[in-house]
Amino acid sequence: MNPQTPLSPQLLALDWGTSSLRAFLMRDGEVIETRQSAHGIQHLPQPGTPGYEQAFAAIAGDWLRQWPELPIVACGMVGSAQGWKEAPYVRCPADIGTLAGQSVAVPSGLGPDILIAPGVLFDEPGELPDVMRGEEIQIAGALLDHPAWAARSCMLLPGTHSKWAQIEDGRIVRYASYLTGELFAVLSQHSILGRLMPAAAEKPRETDEAAFELGLSVARDSRPGDLSHQIFGTRTLGLTGRLPAASLADYLSGLLIGHELVSGLAGAGDLAQVPLVMIGAPSLCRRYAHSLHFMGRAADAVLDNTAPAGLWNLALAAGRVGGGHR
Repeated sequence: MNPQTPLSPQLLALDWGTSSLRAFLMRDGEVIETRQSAHGIQHLPQPGTPGYEQAFAAIAGDWLRQWPELPIVACGMVGSAQGWKEAPYVRCPADIGTLAGQSVAVPSGLGPDILIAPGVLFDEPGELPDVMRGEEIQIAGALLDHPAWAARSCMLLPGTHSKWAQIEDGRIVRYASYLTGELFAVLSQHSILGRLMPAAAEKPRETDEAAFELGLSVARDSRPGDLSHQIFGTRTLGLTGRLPAASLADYLSGLLIGHELVSGLAGAGDLAQVPLVMIGAPSLCRRYAHSLHFMGRAADAVLDNTAPAGLWNLALAAGRVGGGHR
């Protein structure tokens, strides 16, 4: 492709996490080519800066040979203390301008510097501190594509560490993280509960919706302090035969997601007055949408991967690209 053709990219965007690296060629806010590798920050070809440079060259070296002046932005764990170069957290309230202003640059090894976005810190007196790194860019992408949500909205990002973020005037003003996905993995694979559960790799199976909804209802009707007792119930429901072994993981999943929703919905305030937007992998979002409906609430919108749009928004705010979008 000739650099002067209308299809030439304007931005190279990187979503660089713990286990994987995704690269996007972008023009006018649209992705025109995507690549992915397993070289997350914990799986580099070699330690330290040489490993980052090698991983980057492997995924994008030919692109930069063709477009050597292409600006580059990145988000995710690549900017953590364990990453290529630390981009320290910025405090709430934070908007895309704040993120762009506090981004850090690192030499790519192939010519242009890479601008790395910081994460966001919530740390208010009397409340537990909280951190996010990567989700703030997904939120920025959702707000770029849907400007009306910037006035006031609640963003739910389900995952290993789910986030519930409150947006006001285009800023992340507060948020809460939930260890839901990781807690499920630890309990089902590394605790006594897993001894009654069939190995997930045995064969794909259908979700036991009744068992999942039992977990949701137990969470919905719980009292303060009930969670650890209800988790142990995963074992006793199996031992007594009240649930078959194949259904125990669904009960546990419903229980943990249910507790997250009870807390998240309560902490979000009057959601009848603001949009509830869910961002994440389609399969997980479907499970959360089912759970929200069971709890009497529906998401107003469900979005898939908004990281590329968020990285474009970062590049716009940092002056790395012009104002074109969609």
